[in-house]
Amino acid sequence: MGRKVCLITGATDGIGLVTAQELGKLGWTLALVSRNAQKGERIARELRHVCRNEEIYFKQADLSLQRDVRRVARDIAETYESLDVLINNAGAIFWKYQKTAEGIEKTFALNHLNYFLLTNLLLDRLRAAPAARVVNVASMAHRGVSIDFEDIENKKVYENFRGGWIAYQRSKLSNIMFSNALSRRLEGQNISCNALHPGFVRTRFAKDNGGYFAALVSIGMTFGAISAEKGAKTQIHLATSPNVEGVTGKYFDLCKPKEPDSRALNESDQERLWDVSEDLTRSSR
Repeated sequence: MGRKVCLITGATDGIGLVTAQELGKLGWTLALVSRNAQKGERIARELRHVCRNEEIYFKQADLSLQRDVRRVARDIAETYESLDVLINNAGAIFWKYQKTAEGIEKTFALNHLNYFLLTNLLLDRLRAAPAARVVNVASMAHRGVSIDFEDIENKKVYENFRGGWIAYQRSKLSNIMFSNALSRRLEGQNISCNALHPGFVRTRFAKDNGGYFAALVSIGMTFGAISAEKGAKTQIHLATSPNVEGVTGKYFDLCKPKEPDSRALNESDQERLWDVSEDLTRSSR
């Protein structure tokens, strides 16, 4: 039986890095995707040494840009005949309203459209694996908000003092809605798709925003956050455990299925989000 092949986004920091190290030790072939090329190449070298595994590679991409998502997907499809696990882990919070170079609000572009586009582009490689898994890192932050389809790119919400946080919450709600909609489309196939809450993890999350918000998050992490090692457990579980083979369309917390906010389970909204996401990614083809 050949090595399992896994693609991990956001793999050079925090829970993504821990996940890469644990899967690397299992002898898996890993493709690690991140924005910083210099850091990514260094991390891949270090992991090859620590894991005693030469099959760990770095792929550079700014996943908020659809052109980079498409380039990475082509690279993966040309390099590997099949993909056993896709872990959509990359994400960020932007306290101030920003647009990508492609004109899309950055939180929505990176935290949701990236998951949507990359996964759909790699479905053929996932189907070629014996039993593939898509693991989407969401958050309990999805609770308490809903998707405003009249403000899908959060232009109005950023007028609110808490706009950056609300945009982040909506993106995490979108992750779960996407997971459920994808699971329905893959019913009867060899691909499972689940979302998860990793916990409030001590990482670089929000550090690039600077100012009082980054300071508040840093204080919160000092007193209330768990380690990246603990935070990575659920996504490692979903990627590797035989206990979740065939389990799909679920939301996990502490390695166990948990009921998400009821708004994440609204099938009509899930389908509407899917249609909007298709429209917003179609123009980049």
